[in-house]
Amino acid sequence: MPQIKVLREEGADAAVALPSYETAGAAGADLRANLPEADRAAGWVLAPMERRIVPTGLRVEIPDGFEMQIRPRSGLAAKHGVTLANAPGTIDSDYRGPLGVILINLGAEPFTVGHGERIAQAVIAPVVQADYVQVDALGDTSRGAGGFGSTGRG
Repeated sequence: MPQIKVLREEGADAAVALPSYETAGAAGADLRANLPEADRAAGWVLAPMERRIVPTGLRVEIPDGFEMQIRPRSGLAAKHGVTLANAPGTIDSDYRGPLGVILINLGAEPFTVGHGERIAQAVIAPVVQADYVQVDALGDTSRGAGGFGSTGRG
């Protein structure tokens, strides 16, 4: 099991839980909003179609050979239209900066991000780097160059 080292940023609320798995079979650990002190009581309002980087108050150290994928929470998407603008986001093993989540409100109503609220999921996955080589031709397949929608509806 890879170990993810977590450092709280200066000024972050230590009462906000570290990423955690809510059930034994969960693939993603929930990430929580850790808002600036002045905004904690009221939260941050996301207007329809507004996007904003929501801080988690954390920095992480991911072992070499792994990445952290930041994914939307299905409940926020289904109930409020709130998702990630770059789903999934990728946190590389050599990044040590602040861990922020780019939320976007695709819903019709404003949405308030509450301090300490679960806003995204972090999935740890192995990374394989490839060697890209320029060639003169590619091998044939039965699909060939068929692209978007070529194998059926949508």
